[in-house]
Amino acid sequence: MSRIGKQPVKVPKDVKVVINNKNIDLKGPKGSLNLNIHPGIIAEYAQEKQQIQLKRTSDEKRFKALHGLTRALIANMITGVAKGFAKDIEIVGLGYNAKVQGSALILSLGFSHPVKMEIPKDIKVEVTNPTNPAKLTVSGIDKQRVGQFSALIRAKKPSEPYKGMGIKYAGEVIRRKAGKALASGG
Repeated sequence: MSRIGKQPVKVPKDVKVVINNKNIDLKGPKGSLNLNIHPGIIAEYAQEKQQIQLKRTSDEKRFKALHGLTRALIANMITGVAKGFAKDIEIVGLGYNAKVQGSALILSLGFSHPVKMEIPKDIKVEVTNPTNPAKLTVSGIDKQRVGQFSALIRAKKPSEPYKGMGIKYAGEVIRRKAGKALASGG
């Protein structure tokens, strides 16, 4: 049995669960999410225990993988509708900054033009410090969407190893390299 898949998913009291056939709908204080699960996975909601239990129809390798994946997706959805997810991003560099205008994120990253990114409807971007180092927080209820948009922001100018300038996640360690002047030793 899948070690992750066999663990029940605890459901907080403020989250409502509706399971119709292969569709799971979750509603919580932050919003609502739904998931269509694979036909080989069976989901059961025990309301008295406040937990969701998953079972699979076959012991094939791919069904074992789907069992654990589905359990992890449901657990992330429950956390999302109950508490939400957030990623902190730092933009380091002289003249680099960030601002939100309407539904767009405007980044100045040392290019000849500002980089404009459209913020998805279900994602919230908050700029806590607009200048060096610029700090922003990407938040939402869907873990995958928050991570994807954060990765798109980071991909605009990843941190480089010589001066450390660029976009990085808060707490991310950039391995620094010695430049030519320091490496020659003479």
